[in-house]
Amino acid sequence: MASSLTKDSVRPGTPGSEKTFFGHPRGLATLFMTEMWERFSYYGMRALLPLYLVAPGGLHLSAATATAIYSVYLSLVYLLALPGGWFADRVLGPRKTVALAGGIIMLGHLTLALPTSGTFYAGLGLVAIGSGLLKANISTMVGHLYDGPDDPRRDGGFTLFYIGINVGAFAAPLVIGTIGENVNWHLGFALAALGMALGLVQYLLGGRHLSERSSEVPTPLSAEEKAATLRKAAMWAGVAVVFYAIVGFSGHYTLNWLLVPITVAGLLIPVLVIARIKRDKSLDRVEQSKMSAYIWFFVAAAVFWMIYDQGGSTLSIFADSSAKNSVFGWEFPVSWYQSVNPVLIMALAPVFAWLWLALNRRGKEPSTAVKFASGLILIGASFFLFLAPLAIADGGHKAAAMWLVAIYFVQTVGELTVSPVGLSVTTKMAPAKYASQMMGVWFLAVTAGDATTGLLSIAGVDLNKTGIVALQAALAVAAGVAIWMYRKRVKELMGDVH
Repeated sequence: MASSLTKDSVRPGTPGSEKTFFGHPRGLATLFMTEMWERFSYYGMRALLPLYLVAPGGLHLSAATATAIYSVYLSLVYLLALPGGWFADRVLGPRKTVALAGGIIMLGHLTLALPTSGTFYAGLGLVAIGSGLLKANISTMVGHLYDGPDDPRRDGGFTLFYIGINVGAFAAPLVIGTIGENVNWHLGFALAALGMALGLVQYLLGGRHLSERSSEVPTPLSAEEKAATLRKAAMWAGVAVVFYAIVGFSGHYTLNWLLVPITVAGLLIPVLVIARIKRDKSLDRVEQSKMSAYIWFFVAAAVFWMIYDQGGSTLSIFADSSAKNSVFGWEFPVSWYQSVNPVLIMALAPVFAWLWLALNRRGKEPSTAVKFASGLILIGASFFLFLAPLAIADGGHKAAAMWLVAIYFVQTVGELTVSPVGLSVTTKMAPAKYASQMMGVWFLAVTAGDATTGLLSIAGVDLNKTGIVALQAALAVAAGVAIWMYRKRVKELMGDVH
């Protein structure tokens, strides 16, 4: 990205004479590239994961078990974003935490690259832990590059950062997916490790351009708190080790002994966190009202992500077994479908940004509740659309690739009415006391949605069956209609937030 760095033609030492990244602080280039490579490794591995789980040359599991593992893995990544933010705030600070996270992710991918099934789940766990540590903290560091929330460059900086995410997500299935499917699964996972290694190296080399605030530990643990935290961690780790040792040595261990507790935690923890904030007596009446409104958005987001994230599992497994993965006679790897969403995001995000501004100038911009309702109806519509290729496959034929592309297109449009809007409304509606924690709470909606999918799969539900697909589609549309019907009430609860 050296060619993207410009130097103002003014005397050194004067304001604005430092090198910039498209007019933004030089540190943004470091974080852009770190996130791009991290997303390259993450989405590459994610594109391969469900296919490897069901492949005869992989773990050769059933579609239901593969979907359960995939969903539990995703829910764990987002669940760990909350303690990941806490760890940076109380122990290492964001900058060191992100470096540690990169190392753990790289180690996780290398573990996945080992040609043994025994180490596979350990590798997944390491990638989930590393992603949880990195996810919230690297975004925080982007914010540190600017002079507070009123810096006019701030929104543009996050937009560039978002492009980095999608560039990595777009390229990963094309490179890692192709190698993994056509050459060797474990070589694909090794390429993901290489991607994270490149990101980590340039992060360490470019660290001098980052804000000094990123090295600070905002609220460090006292010696007593550290000792108490270590005691609790050791106690719970000991309980887990003893429990699984008993289950294992007694001959009763199955994969569900691992999946079910994580899935249940993925459902219970979001509920408990939201309930704890809502019951906090120190929140004033306005903050309580905003939290009541936020619960509507949280539940809506959980339903949305429950269906949306099946684009990498249910739809991918269907494509692997029941679709013609070719265009004009040219065949392509199944994992390439995972590049459709990021390229559509890059194409459509500027259109949506322009549309909201244009409607706002005319006083016609939809409210947050209407945007969420639209997103839910669209994600439901995508699964109603899924019924067509399912019917084609049930008739003994292969469904055309464009059916799947159409489904991903509808889901992406829905994502653009929910995801950026949800991030924005989370920051606006957060009670002052929980301002730094609410982004982690937003990620818990993804956890709840994916945990629901995981629980259905663990129960043996085949998510590629017409009935369950139609039921999920109807649930999403019904939730969207409910939010639209109660939009005025939700708007009242939101108070001064627009």
